Amino acid sequence: MTTVAVLIDHRDGAVTRPALEALTLARSLGTPVAVWLGETPSADAADQLGEYGASEVRVVDAADARVASRAAVAVGAASEDADAVIMISTFVTKEVATRLALATGAGVVVDAAGAELVDGKVETFQTVFAATWDVRTRINADKAIVGVRPNTTQATPAESAGAATVVEVSVDLPETRERVVAVEPVEQSDSAPLAEAPVVVSGGRGTNGDYSLVSDLAEVLGGAVGASRDATDEGWISHEHMVGQTGTTVTPALYVACGISGAVHHRGGMQASGTIVSINMDPDAPIFEISDFGVVGNLFDVIPQAIERIKEHRAS
Repeated sequence: MTTVAVLIDHRDGAVTRPALEALTLARSLGTPVAVWLGETPSADAADQLGEYGASEVRVVDAADARVASRAAVAVGAASEDADAVIMISTFVTKEVATRLALATGAGVVVDAAGAELVDGKVETFQTVFAATWDVRTRINADKAIVGVRPNTTQATPAESAGAATVVEVSVDLPETRERVVAVEPVEQSDSAPLAEAPVVVSGGRGTNGDYSLVSDLAEVLGGAVGASRDATDEGWISHEHMVGQTGTTVTPALYVACGISGAVHHRGGMQASGTIVSINMDPDAPIFEISDFGVVGNLFDVIPQAIERIKEHRAS
């Protein structure tokens, strides 16, 4: 394994933390090169990519590369010499990965928790079937494409980091039957996006629609606010906060479930979290079966005490 291309996730020109995680993983497989779709990155961004091991930053400044079919062609042009391509597993990149694999004959795995070289081949590991099975998959094709979940690799700078060379890549993108007509960013909180947050605090039916304490605990812990499907169906919180099989799949270091019973749908979206803490009034709630720490009680009593103790601990 020599060259590993990493599709860099960036927002407003800034490299995201999951992209640095992907570069860290790529270093264990070979020599990383960063693939950047959009305008040429700033010097600071290029330096940061070099700090995390990228020898090159290959820039494809292509219009409408947000369309998955065109993005796949752009990534393919920038990674022709790569033995493996790594990208953060999202709704969009899963389609990009699939289209790229189809075009290049590569083997593809998405939603992986990591990857390593075994006998010269990429092997991935992940949880499947609502996190009830652990699976290892060997990609036998000459080229491997891997989509990795955020928070599954600790991002660390390279020991012998050097400056990354910025290389412009020209590519003729195909005409497509779809195009991006408009982009309207959703107002985001100061916390990390739900799928990328190292801490997620979710509320369910037990909140009775009052998410103030859930939000307060998430703020104290530096995390993002999640929700069960029941809560979003009731209209208590917007759909982008939903954690579950048909919502957002999260793998934070800490997941706190507040007033969530633990239906299969919800468990499938968070069961692979590092540590799971649950607060529920029902001692027989299914969520306790997968929890590392459970509190039987009313969240409106428990959360204020938890916040107070966390603040006291930090002040000591």
